[in-house]
Amino acid sequence: MKSLLTLFLIFIGNICFAQQNYVLSGTVKDKHGEALPGAGVYVSGYKIATVSNNKGDYALQLKPGNYDILVQLIGYKALNKNIIISDKSIKIDLILEESVTQLNEVTIKPDPNRAHYLAMFRDFFIGTTPNAEQCKMINPNVLLIDYDNEESKLTVKTNQFLIIENQALGYRIKYLVNNFEYSSRTKIIYYEGFPYYEDLKGSVRKKKIWAKKRLTAYLGSPQHFFTSLYNGKATEEGFIINKLITQPNRDKPSDSTIRANIKRLTKMQEGLLRKTINLNHGDSLSYWLRKKNLPDGISILSRSPIAQDTLVHIRNQHIKSINFTDKLYIIYSKEKEDPLFANRIGLSINRPLDMPDYQISTITLQVAPVYFYENGGIYNPRAMLFAGYWGWEKIADSVPMDYLPPADVEVKN
Repeated sequence: MKSLLTLFLIFIGNICFAQQNYVLSGTVKDKHGEALPGAGVYVSGYKIATVSNNKGDYALQLKPGNYDILVQLIGYKALNKNIIISDKSIKIDLILEESVTQLNEVTIKPDPNRAHYLAMFRDFFIGTTPNAEQCKMINPNVLLIDYDNEESKLTVKTNQFLIIENQALGYRIKYLVNNFEYSSRTKIIYYEGFPYYEDLKGSVRKKKIWAKKRLTAYLGSPQHFFTSLYNGKATEEGFIINKLITQPNRDKPSDSTIRANIKRLTKMQEGLLRKTINLNHGDSLSYWLRKKNLPDGISILSRSPIAQDTLVHIRNQHIKSINFTDKLYIIYSKEKEDPLFANRIGLSINRPLDMPDYQISTITLQVAPVYFYENGGIYNPRAMLFAGYWGWEKIADSVPMDYLPPADVEVKN
C-alpha cells in the first residue's frame, strides 16, 4: 500500500481556491520545562521538517489538513502528535520524555528465524515490485520482530527510524514503524507509522529518470484516486468506479450445519461405519468437507459506473467522506498492469473477458465512513482494506505527501 498525497488546491464544484498556509509553532521541552535545542520536528509523509533552535523553538508552514508531527532527539523517546490545521495558525509545545535506554543501546535477541521474518517483512512492507528491487534497508537491526505461532502473526516495530534508500525513485525514507502486522491466516497486511522523505543526490540525468518514475508511481495510486475524487475529477483522470456485489452462496449450507455433519460423520467413521457412509454421496464426509471449502459468497461485478456526486459527501470546508456497501471496484484505465503483477498468484482481481489489462484494485470498507482531506490524506488508515494492484504496491512505490506532478503533465491513454 502507497502514502496518500495530492496537489495543494481546493476544488469546490467548478470553483478553485488557492489554499492558505498557516503556521504550526511552539517550543520543544523536557518534562521539567527546559528547552531542547536540536530536536528534529518532522511532518509524517512529507518532505517538511525543521530543527528546534537554541531556545527550543520550532515553526512549520502547513496547509489545512490532518498531520502527524514526529519529534526525535537522541536520549529521548520519540514523540508523535496528531495536529489538525483548519483555519488559523496554532501554537503547541512538544514535551519529550527521557529514554531509560539510549537508542543506540537497543539489543536484538538472537533468533534463528530472524532472517526469514526479515525477508517476510521486506516483501510485505517495502514490496515485490520492480521499484522494490532497488530499495535497501540501511539499518535493519532497529527492527523489533516478533512472531506469534499460535496466531500465525508477524509483528514488527521500531523505536527509531528505519532508513530505506529507494534508488528507483530517488528517496531516502526515514520510517518510524509504529506497528506492522501480517497474518498468514487472513493474508491481511497492516502497517502504520511515520515516514519522512529526503531527496537523494544524483546527476541531472538521474534526477530526470527519478522524476519520470515518481510520476508513474503517483498516477493510478490511492493518493491520485482520492485527490481526483476530492476534486470531482476521478473520471476525467482515468478512474472508473464500479461496485463488486457479494451475494450469499446458495450452494453452501450454514456453518453450523456443516460443522454438525462433519462431527457426526467423523464419529461414524471412527465407529468403522465407512461402508454405510460411502453408499450415500450426499451424506458422506467428503461431501460435507467440499461444502465447507465453498466460498461464503459469490461476487458479481456491476459495470454501471458510480457517480462521484453520489459517492462523495462534503463534511466541512476541508474534509469529504465516502460510504458504501459491498466493495468498490476501481479501474485505472490509463496504465496497464505490470507483467510481474499479472503473474503473482492470489493478487490479481478477476475481470470480465472483454476488459483490457488495466490496473484494477478493490476497496473494502472496515470503518464507515472514510474521511479524507483536500491533500488526499485519510483520517483513519484502518478504515479501508486495499486489494489488487493497490495491495501489491507498497513503500517502494510511495511518494511524499507534498509531491507535485509537473504542471504541464497531460495524462493520455
